[in-house]
Amino acid sequence: MIYDLIVIGGGPAGYHAAELAGKSGLKILLAEKRHIGGVCLNEGCIPSKTLLYSAKLFHGAVHGEKYGIVVENAVLDHGKVTDRKNKVVRTLAAGVKARLRQSGVTVAEGAAVIAGMRTDGADGSTVFDIRIGDEIHTGRRILIAAGSVPVLPDLPGLKEGLDSGRVMTNREIFELREVPGSLVVIGGGVVGLEMASYFNAAGSHVTVLEMLDHVGGSIDMEISGILQKNLSKRGIDFLLNSRVTEIRDDGVVYTSISDHSGGQGFINAGKVLVSIGRRPATEGLGLEDIGVATEKGRIITDHHCRTNVPGVYAAGDVNGISMLAHTAYREAEVCVNDILGIEDTMRYDAIPSVIYTDPEAAGVGETEASAADKGIGFETVRLPMTYSGRYSAENERGDGICKILADRRQRTVIGVHMIGSYSSEIIYGAAMMIEKGMRADELKKIVFPHPTVSEVIREAIFELQK
Repeated sequence: MIYDLIVIGGGPAGYHAAELAGKSGLKILLAEKRHIGGVCLNEGCIPSKTLLYSAKLFHGAVHGEKYGIVVENAVLDHGKVTDRKNKVVRTLAAGVKARLRQSGVTVAEGAAVIAGMRTDGADGSTVFDIRIGDEIHTGRRILIAAGSVPVLPDLPGLKEGLDSGRVMTNREIFELREVPGSLVVIGGGVVGLEMASYFNAAGSHVTVLEMLDHVGGSIDMEISGILQKNLSKRGIDFLLNSRVTEIRDDGVVYTSISDHSGGQGFINAGKVLVSIGRRPATEGLGLEDIGVATEKGRIITDHHCRTNVPGVYAAGDVNGISMLAHTAYREAEVCVNDILGIEDTMRYDAIPSVIYTDPEAAGVGETEASAADKGIGFETVRLPMTYSGRYSAENERGDGICKILADRRQRTVIGVHMIGSYSSEIIYGAAMMIEKGMRADELKKIVFPHPTVSEVIREAIFELQK
């Protein structure tokens, strides 16, 4: 059999593309070497949100006095939280598998390797051979959606720590059945902050080590500061401008890089989480055998998610452009549409990002720093979230903010950044504003439901041009 499309990788990009293409009547083979759903469903997005929701409920029970709620002897049972996490993952994974079956997708378990390309004798077209285990499968097109793997620094003691279980990546930390007395998180990005937030609530003494002078990666700098302040109040320690130099049996050694003193320090740690980022999982796929172009390990794609080899596409983390599950979904749609001859283009100007801590932080579009770097003339409106009646009702002494950036000349919204309750659910509306290039005068005519936290965006829009 010659498949219309062979998908390598069963994460968000892979399974979504396979389902869409299957529904369109194409013959699809999906190869996955671990678990359908990929890192997001099994070792990332979904497990972490399940844990964080339990932490949020626990914090509300323990600190509910100001809202008139008194709970005595509240306990976070990490074992039960983990059991529920596993149930949620199993349920969602079963749902994905069911949709693939309903779409007529053939699923093959095992690592897929591109074995070559050749001319098909039947019609003279090019086909690709894919090896999965001991079998060779043939397809007219390939979608590479193999995802990403954690970046592991070259540190003394790291390998020994991973082998012993003292050191973990995002995969191993979700399998912990006991809460460590102390946890050092190397990396203050999204994964690091979310895991620090949960294990702090669960009872660990958590320290976050970050090389940059702020947490949250590329998020708005003011929001980064507010987030760090809130997490610090909950007992998380932060060491910024710090580089880990060694991992020992009982902790980590680090060096300050904020000056040239090279001051060294040591932190005791029962467990260590390494979360300094991820890199495309492109090794061992056989890309070089058919000449797929890469750059620093990532597959180069155009705005249709095509590679330089006709018939070969790449979506999700393997292209290294925007390593987020929701970006992968959209890239999958662009790939399938291109295969079906439907005009579609991938844009990256309005991809939302979220940190699901408590409080949540979310942003989309340009930050003040990125807009300035690009020479964009803009104005910023900054409002406290307390402009929203619902936010004030639900957040005693809340310090959340909402910032809107508008192009000074065109009067279009180019960036929205916020920290506070429901930010993750609100930010899609801001993404739509940016994607559609909406002007402030157009946005003023949109009716927001009252009372909602989202109304703070409307309030900010009306502050423009005052």
